Amino acid sequence: METRNIATELKNNSYPGRGIIIGTCQCGKKAVIAYFIMGRSVNSRNRVFLEEGAGIRTEAFDPAKLSDPSLVIYAPVRVLDNKTIVTNGDQTDTVYEMMQQGTSFEDALRTRTFEPDHPNYTPRISGIVELKDGSFTYKMSILKSSEGNPDHAEKFFFDYTAQQGIGHFIHTYKCDGNPRIPSFEGEPERIELKGNIDEFTSVLWENLNEDNKVSLFVRYIDLATGEYETRIVNKNK
Repeated sequence: METRNIATELKNNSYPGRGIIIGTCQCGKKAVIAYFIMGRSVNSRNRVFLEEGAGIRTEAFDPAKLSDPSLVIYAPVRVLDNKTIVTNGDQTDTVYEMMQQGTSFEDALRTRTFEPDHPNYTPRISGIVELKDGSFTYKMSILKSSEGNPDHAEKFFFDYTAQQGIGHFIHTYKCDGNPRIPSFEGEPERIELKGNIDEFTSVLWENLNEDNKVSLFVRYIDLATGEYETRIVNKNK
């Protein structure tokens, strides 16, 4: 698979929707997790990321403009022991709670499906990072409709070992569209990860579409100690 440049991928796509990036930093010593949200409607754009414990949550920037919280207010990131869960919806809680009971990441997600937002039926994208013995593994998933048919769900899972300077990028939409936004297709994109946390955060934020970007979360986790650094950027301030 071709290794792509994340700045180019973002710059050339005005609406990838929500996106998850997981991989290993250039120095090989830290796991990298990033999650961003975009929006076209007032309801979607009226959000910020806030830290909540070791994770984050979304919140309405202006509560008076919040018309429907069901698909926009959730906890994108939660931490369970040595595992960091990141998703684009309330399936974060499903994975967290079911894994507490001994269920696997995959089986937890098999209880869920795509979002009920006709006509897009937005895919649910998810990822998990598990630290172990100074290294880590990670998994990604997408739950999507079959070409926009709400009667047929497709559920895909991807399992990775850490590679220095390499990450994978999955997003909800292939590109912008009207009236239906086409869902992401294929495997998560293999990308090169460069720079420290501030440099990488800047690259992501600067190349997300100016009109549609809403919030960005980036975390670097030290593989030796488990300690982490987090950056959050919100368009609404």
